[in-house]
Amino acid sequence: MSVAPKAISSRDNPLLVRLRKLVADPGGYRKAGVLWIEGEHLCEAFVAKGGVPAQAILTEAGWQRPGLRTLAECASAVALLPPALMAGLSTLESPAPLGFVVDWPGSPAPDPQAPSVVLDRLQDAGNVGAILRSAAAFGFAQVLALKGTAALWSSKVLRAGMGAHFGLRLVEGLEPGALGALQLPLMATSSHGATAIDATRLPWPCAWVFGHEGQGVSDEVRGHCALELGIPQPGGEESLNVAAAAAVCLYESSRQRRGRPSTG
Repeated sequence: MSVAPKAISSRDNPLLVRLRKLVADPGGYRKAGVLWIEGEHLCEAFVAKGGVPAQAILTEAGWQRPGLRTLAECASAVALLPPALMAGLSTLESPAPLGFVVDWPGSPAPDPQAPSVVLDRLQDAGNVGAILRSAAAFGFAQVLALKGTAALWSSKVLRAGMGAHFGLRLVEGLEPGALGALQLPLMATSSHGATAIDATRLPWPCAWVFGHEGQGVSDEVRGHCALELGIPQPGGEESLNVAAAAAVCLYESSRQRRGRPSTG
C-alpha cells in the first residue's frame, strides 16, 4: 500500500519521546505493548513472516532508497526524521536508516508438545539471541525463558537473533515448576555427563535446557531433566560458551532426525 510520510523535526514529538523511553528499558515492551526493531535486515525479516508494522520510521535519505521505501510502505504510518533524531532512537553505534514500531505479541502459554529450548537465567543478550537463531535454524518451535533470563524482546537480543524471533513461540517469566507440564523429555548438558551426546539416541520431540553462564542449570531445573549428556571436547577445554553448546546440541538433534550417520 502507498503511505504518505509525515515529517518530524522536533525532538519533543510525542512519538519520539515514547520510543526513547522504550529503547532505554530492555523490558519496557511489556508495559508499552510495542517493540522497536531497527535495521533493514530485521525489518525485512519481520515483513517476510507476515508482520505488519504499526509505524515505520526512517531518515529522509532512507526514504529515497527504493528498497527501504518499499519496506516502509508496509507500515500503517510512516515518519521521516533527520539523522540526528534517528540517532536518538538507535541502539547501534552507526544508526540504521530504518526502524519499525510493531506490536509485541505477548507471552503465550507454553505449548506442552512443541520442540523447545529452555533458558534458565541466561544473562547475556548476545547468548540469548544466538540460541534463538540456533533454535529456529534446527527446527525447534518454542523458547521458554525462566525468570531471571534476559528479556527476549530487548533490542540487544533482537539484534543478536537476526530475525529468529519472528518464527518462534517465545514464552517469558516462567517458574521452574512450569516445566513439569511439558509432555516431552527434557535434556541438559553436563561436564560430568557420562554419555556423549553423539553416542545417544536423542528423543524427538524434546526440550533442551541451557543454564546460567556461570552457574549452569539450577538443581531445581535439573530435576526435571530425563537425560544429562556430555559434549566431547578432545581439545581439553573445560566447557563451551553456552551459545556454542546450544548450537551443538540442537544440531545433533537435527542430525539424528534426518538419519544421517555421524562422520566422527
